[in-house]
Amino acid sequence: MKPKETLSSIPPNDSELQELGDEHIASSSETPLRPDAFELSDQQKITRIAHHFREIMEILGLDLNDDSLQGTPKRVAKMYVQEIFSGLNPENKPHAKLFDNKFKYSEMLVEKDITFYSNCEHHFVPIIGKAHVGYISSGKVIGLSKINRVVQYYAKRPQVQERLTMQIAEDLKKTLNTENVGVVVDATHLCVSSRGVGDTNSTTGTAYFSGKFKEPNTRAEFLNFINSQ
Repeated sequence: MKPKETLSSIPPNDSELQELGDEHIASSSETPLRPDAFELSDQQKITRIAHHFREIMEILGLDLNDDSLQGTPKRVAKMYVQEIFSGLNPENKPHAKLFDNKFKYSEMLVEKDITFYSNCEHHFVPIIGKAHVGYISSGKVIGLSKINRVVQYYAKRPQVQERLTMQIAEDLKKTLNTENVGVVVDATHLCVSSRGVGDTNSTTGTAYFSGKFKEPNTRAEFLNFINSQ
C-alpha cells in the first residue's frame, strides 16, 4: 500500500523553489555539505564538472569546436574547485598563529574594508562586498593578514550573506578565545542587480555582535571606526 503523503513529504514545485531562492533563506549557519563531500579528489571533481559543464554548453547550443570555447569546460571546472569554491574544502582553512598581547592593548582592533567575492547559493552568481571586523583581545592577538584570510575562506563557497557573516564571527571567536567580536558585511548581490528585479543600486548589510560589542558604546565606537575615512 502506497504511504500517505504528508505536507512535509511533498517536494516543493518549481515556483515554490524559485520563491524560496529569491527570499535568500539560509538553511543554517553551517554550509550544507553531504557526508561524502570530500571522497573525490580535486582532480576527480574537476574532470566530472568539466564533463557536465560541457553538456550544459551543448544544451545551450554553443559550438564547442570553436577555438574560444573548446577549453571553457575545463577552465570553469578548475575555477570552481581551485578558486571560487575552494573554501568548501577544510584543508584550505587558514591556520591562524596567535601571539601574546605583549603591549597589553585592551582596546578594540578593527580591520575594515576587506574586499571579498563570493557566490549566491541560489543562483551561483557573484556577491561582491566588503567585510569589517573588530575584536578585543582576551590575551592573544592574530596577524592582520589572517583576518583577511578567514574572510576569504568563508566567502569562497556558495553563500548567503547572513551565514557568511556568522561564519566569520564564530571562527574568530573560537580562534581568538574571546566573545568580544564584531563583524559587519556590506555587499552587492548580482542575483538582484543582474537578474530578477534588476536593481543596480541597492546593497545588503548584515552584522554580528557578541560580548562587549553588544554594549551600545562599544558598538557605536566600532561603527564609527568602519564609517570613518
